[in-house]
Formats: sequence, structure tokens, C-alpha cells
Amino acid sequence: MTTDTPAPTPGAAFRAAYEQAMALWPVPVERLDLPSEFGSTRVTVCGPADGPPLVLLHGGGTTSAVWYALAPVLARTHRVHAVDQMGGPGLSAHTGRALRRPGDLLDWLDGVFRGLGLTSAALLGHSYGGWLALSYAVHAAQGQVSRLVLLDPTQCFAGFRPSYLLRALPLFVRPGERSTRRFLEWETRGAPPAPELVRLMGLGAVDFRAAKVVTGPRPDLTRTDGAAVPTQLLLAGHSRTHDPRRVAAQAERTLAGVRIATLAGATHHSLPYADADELGGQVLGFLRTGLPDTGLPGGTG
Repeated sequence: MTTDTPAPTPGAAFRAAYEQAMALWPVPVERLDLPSEFGSTRVTVCGPADGPPLVLLHGGGTTSAVWYALAPVLARTHRVHAVDQMGGPGLSAHTGRALRRPGDLLDWLDGVFRGLGLTSAALLGHSYGGWLALSYAVHAAQGQVSRLVLLDPTQCFAGFRPSYLLRALPLFVRPGERSTRRFLEWETRGAPPAPELVRLMGLGAVDFRAAKVVTGPRPDLTRTDGAAVPTQLLLAGHSRTHDPRRVAAQAERTLAGVRIATLAGATHHSLPYADADELGGQVLGFLRTGLPDTGLPGGTG
């Protein structure tokens, strides 16, 4: 089965920028291209081969290169699999089955788990990747997601601030490095990622301008067969994307037993790379200890 329209393909400049951004990773990596009915999924792997598996899902408009600071910290003890999401910027080639609805994304992620040979893994998602991670944890078979970490997830517990959407508009009207840099400088309060990441995001916004982002409603946390996924929610205290207090309050109402922490100085887009040792320490501490069997409803496969 093929996609309804030709899938966006990255140009030579994007590919060169991707390699430059990946060069920021200070640890050896293995690159995998996993075939599936959707196409080929690029996964960057690092950490001890016998470490417990951890799958990373990046935010919208970025690639797995964004984990350049955090992944090495997590890879001290875990086998880290950073995935380029299908259908957006990155080196995953969407040449097969169409992605039209959230269920298609969940089927794709099922295939990623199979391609990696993972019957169970911890799952960490940032921003849009947090929405996908939470959706997948609800969908997956019992035990498939052993732990769930959500980094300032969007569209899970609260909507976007209108001011954020207004500031993001130039990214779609005039995509490129300049608009990307100005937007990130605003949201991160002057602390955007490395220039290599800004350039990559700007080129991705141009090359993948025709890509359609698959979105959906907030994950239905009432769907459950009694299984539970221990969940950690880490919020950016200075996020301009949404109100972190509203996110925390709604999460407490809907996720029994969830562990919530707010990183006071963090912003939404800086979360994957700023203060990586602090953030990585919190994530690793949670992954080591886990939680009692309360938390996210899951296992509705």
C-alpha cells in the first residue's frame, strides 16, 4: 500500500545538517533503518547492549537529533532507542501505508517495537511525542510499556496558549531557519538549542512543509482492562506552550499515582537539552524505582 500523495523527502542540505546535528552526540551510536508497511524508520541507538530498553519520541518539527544532550545521560544505564517519527522531518522514509489518523501512528509504533525486537520497554516522549507516548501506553498490550515518562506533553492535559499559537504562525507562513530561530529564542527566553539543531529544524520546516501532522483528541484514559503503567510527568516551569499548573492539576485528576515534578527554570522547547544531568537524573531515578501498580490505565491493545 502506498501513500495517497508523494511523501516529502529531505534534500541534500537537510541530510548534511542532520549529520552535523548528530555529530553533537558525545557517545558512539548505531543507526538502524527498520522496514515496515509504512516505510523505513530511522532509529539511533546508544548505551549498553544489555541495558533495559528505553524508546524516545521527539516533539513536532524536530528529529531524534534533539536528544544530543539527554540521550547520553540516559545511556549510562539504558539501551536508548531515539526514533525519527514517521511522516515528519528526519530520515524515516514514509513510502508505504498512509498515516491519516492516530490509530495509524499507533500501528506504526507497534511495528517499531517489533522491528527492535522489544516485547517491553520504557517510553519517553516530549511535547507532541508525549501525546503519542501517552496514546501508545493506553493502546499497547499489557506490559509492553513498562514505564512512561512525559516531558511537558502537549494536548494531553491542557490546550495550547493562544499566544504560543500566534508566535508559531510564521513557522508555517515563512518556514526556514530565521523564523525557527526567532521562535525558539522567544519560547526558550534566549536559550535556543545548538545552532546545528536550529538549522536542521529550519531546513526540515521547508523540506517537509507538505507533511500533514496526525493529531487527535486527548488520550482516553478511561480505557483500561485493569493494567497500569507507572508514569512520571516532568513539566517546564517557564513553558510558554501551555500553563504547567493546569497540566499538573489535570494530570493529578486523571492519572492516579502519577509522579509530577516541575523544573522551575526550564522552558518547553529547551527541556530535551537544557540541564540534561538534572533531568536525566530524575528520569533514571524513576526508571530504576518505578511505582506501585497504580497510574495510567493501559493495555487496551
